[in-house]
Formats: sequence, C-alpha cells, structure tokens
Amino acid sequence: MKKITKDTLPVCSVCGTPEPRPFLNVHGRDYHRCNHCMATMLDPAQWISPEKEYAEYLKHENSSTDSGYRKFLSRIATQLLKKLDPGRTGIDYGCGPETVLAQMLSEAGHNISLFDPFFFPNHYLLDHSYDFIICSETIEHFHRPAEEFSRFQQMLRPGGWLAIMTCFQTDDALFSTLHYRRDPTHVVFYRETTLRHIAENFEWSCEVPVKNVVLMQKPLIS
Repeated sequence: MKKITKDTLPVCSVCGTPEPRPFLNVHGRDYHRCNHCMATMLDPAQWISPEKEYAEYLKHENSSTDSGYRKFLSRIATQLLKKLDPGRTGIDYGCGPETVLAQMLSEAGHNISLFDPFFFPNHYLLDHSYDFIICSETIEHFHRPAEEFSRFQQMLRPGGWLAIMTCFQTDDALFSTLHYRRDPTHVVFYRETTLRHIAENFEWSCEVPVKNVVLMQKPLIS
C-alpha cells in the first residue's frame, strides 16, 4: 500500500484547516480526511486532467425525454420549489451538457441561467446576483470548494437559497466500494456534517429535507 504523506495536502480544500490526516488508499488513489469539517478529499496529485475530465462528462447520457432522469432530478427540484416565490431568478451552477434541471425550473415559472466550466462557460454570469443557486451532482467535482462557496455567498441575494444534491458519505467501512468514489471526476466527498459546517461558516440556515439534498438560505438583511 502506498504511503500517504501530509505534505501532499497542506490544508482542507473545504474549510482550510491545516494538514488533513491520511485516511485511505484504494487501488493507488490516496484520500485524506479533515478532522474539523469531516470532508474526504482525493489527493490533488491524482486529479485527472481537464481533457480527461471533459471526456468523462461526455459519457453521461441524460435527456429531457428520460422520465427516470427527470424523476431523479425532481428530488432536488421539488424541495427547492417549495421555498421559492413565483418568478424567481436563479442559476444552475455546473449544469453539464444537458440542461434538464434548468428546464424543470423554467417550466415552474422561474428565470434560470446556465453555468458550467466545460459546457456553458458564461463567466460573466458569476458577477450577477440570484434568488437561488442550484448545484445538482456538482460540488463533488469542485477542486477548490472553499472558493466556490465563497463565490456563492457573493452571488446569493439576501434571503436567497442554495440547493445542493450530492451523495453523502456515511460509513467509512463502505467508502472503498462507494460508487461515487469510483468516478474519477469526483474529488471531494461530503458528510451531512461537512455541509452543515459550511452553512454555519457563512451563517446560513441549513436543512436536509430528503436524503442527499441540502437547502441553505442566506439570511435577510435586518
């Protein structure tokens, strides 16, 4: 088994705590664990190249005509829609090549923009503000989560919602066989504790209405 050295990951990419501890080596891939926020991170030296990452995303076969895929996305869409007043403005952050989730929110009467670093690199949209940001199956791809969540803090209007869907990491004994771990584009694995820590850091409210879905709300200005 390959030895994991601390100097390969000086700080937690999620919360910035120094020296996440070596956690596990699986088939030559080294993982680290933050003792503060409990995030699990793939060693950055083992991230795949942007070219290979793009090629992996092209393998996804998701379509607006796939009822099963729409049902899967409804887990997050339904929960967010319960929180939104009519005609809100949002952004699907990390939408991927198929914009099914954005279509679902648009069908519900909301105005939604698209951002994805590979497929919709509309970086100018990141300077705008929104009533909601939705990240479905996205945050596990973030190489620098702390920077991304700080960006969300700036993009969200007071009272705005951040909706996240990701597969929570739970039992460490099952991590090596976790389907999420086997995806080479997944570099950070979040526990519910991790996401609550992020919310607390920004003084956002946080709730988990259904499995693997988190809703965070930026407070209103008093």
